[in-house]
Amino acid sequence: MRPKLRILHCMRAPVGGLFRHVLDLAAEQAARGHDVGVIADSTGGDQLTSQRFAALEPQLTLGLHRLPISRQPGLGDWTAARDVAARATRIGANVLHGHGAKGGAYARLAGRTLRRNGQAITTFYTPHGGTLNYKPGSLEGRFYLRLEKILGRLTSGLIFESDYARRIYDARIGIGDVPARIVPNGLAPSDFKPHAPDPDAAEILFIGELRAIKGIDVLLNALKRVSEHRPIRAVIVGSGPDRDALITQAHSLGLGGSVTFPGAMPAAQAFALGRCLVVPSRAESFPYVVLEAGAAGIPLIATRVGGIPEIIGDSGSTLIAPEDADALAAALQEILSNPAAAHERAARLKQRVGDLFTVSAMTTAIEDFYRQALETQGRAPQR
Repeated sequence: MRPKLRILHCMRAPVGGLFRHVLDLAAEQAARGHDVGVIADSTGGDQLTSQRFAALEPQLTLGLHRLPISRQPGLGDWTAARDVAARATRIGANVLHGHGAKGGAYARLAGRTLRRNGQAITTFYTPHGGTLNYKPGSLEGRFYLRLEKILGRLTSGLIFESDYARRIYDARIGIGDVPARIVPNGLAPSDFKPHAPDPDAAEILFIGELRAIKGIDVLLNALKRVSEHRPIRAVIVGSGPDRDALITQAHSLGLGGSVTFPGAMPAAQAFALGRCLVVPSRAESFPYVVLEAGAAGIPLIATRVGGIPEIIGDSGSTLIAPEDADALAAALQEILSNPAAAHERAARLKQRVGDLFTVSAMTTAIEDFYRQALETQGRAPQR
């Protein structure tokens, strides 16, 4: 039997697909007998975040540690990175896995400190979009991409959830001689429950963070166009910094009575509120909500961005260009007019997701990558 690993995951915001990925991966690693811990921001999240952490914490033999982590760079980052290094030292971690820009930075900076102190450690980074979503030519984009290039020298392995993410990272930052793997996100068997909309379910459903990159404003504009020809209702599920602005936009478009904002809830619960899921994102990496929609068999309209086409494959589910309210309105009209065809596409996507994207396969591939790096560096843990 191979020796168990001592794995510490580090992330900033405990919300969204990145959070789901870390929870699933950490839980499955713990179930396989590894010692696992998680570090996350203490200032973000919501009630759902607390519930999810409470369910995971008993499985974390290396504990759950929350500390203040801001979205923007600042002096507090140095304190946080030292805190991560100190905790990794105390628990004797041999794998540090950073998720997202901040988590990736802390994990790799902490790994450098530990190696200087003689501790055997490998450091892995999964971008999950993060800095890859910034425009390369912008001042902010140049700053973050430069930081990524520096941190790349401290990385034992890069893990990308899509070929899209790998290509963008290589073009903007450069993989160089750092070992890299594409390991898609995966779902658990419990995710494959048939979609059963409530009797009064709305025609359209959105699930995600309420912020500009998710394109909810484009969806509202498309709903306005459709409403001029037929009645249509939508439910916008989620929380985020743009909630108030989106509610204001809905009212200004005359949609106040037909669009509701019930707050955040698990996707499996939210699916009952709508008959068609719309993912109008301006940018994505490999979004869980598309996987979850596929597993549930709910009809789907999504933008052709990031790794979404890699999930959709040849299933025929509707893909449109981002930022195009007219195209989205046309897709909404089509799916409302021909629901039978939409459900046939949804069934094909469900089969594809079940065949290709599972938590078990994801965890096995990542564990094998961990061990390969440990063995390559001559730092395999002792039995």
